[in-house]
Amino acid sequence: MIRKYNETEIPRLLEIWENAALIAHPFLSDEFHQMVKKAMKEMYLPNSNTWVYEESGNILGFIAMLNNEIGGLFVDPNQQSKGIGTALVNHMNQFHDTLEVEVFEENKIGKPFYEKHGFKVIKEYVMKETNQNVLRMRK
Repeated sequence: MIRKYNETEIPRLLEIWENAALIAHPFLSDEFHQMVKKAMKEMYLPNSNTWVYEESGNILGFIAMLNNEIGGLFVDPNQQSKGIGTALVNHMNQFHDTLEVEVFEENKIGKPFYEKHGFKVIKEYVMKETNQNVLRMRK
């Protein structure tokens, strides 16, 4: 089931984010990772339109939207490749004509996922804080 999250679930969302982000972003520093974790908790999740994928009372993944932009899409690593990310993206397609996302070019999980779902690169830039190439993609 896909539903809106509630604030009491932020600790579970942070757990999913951290476990998935460590696998998807091994090229990022611990300092940057901790900075993003703090921002997720205090700024991103409370201010985004966030939906969770829940099965048998357990949250297995989430998508955080800022208008038509996917600010974050993370699935518990033990549940990846089971259609959860696809279900969350498809759910957002109901509300938006186009979707956009930014993904690190080195992200060996996220980049192929978005390409598989029809996202195309519309812009590239280097993120100063990480010195990593970022792709802005649109579907």
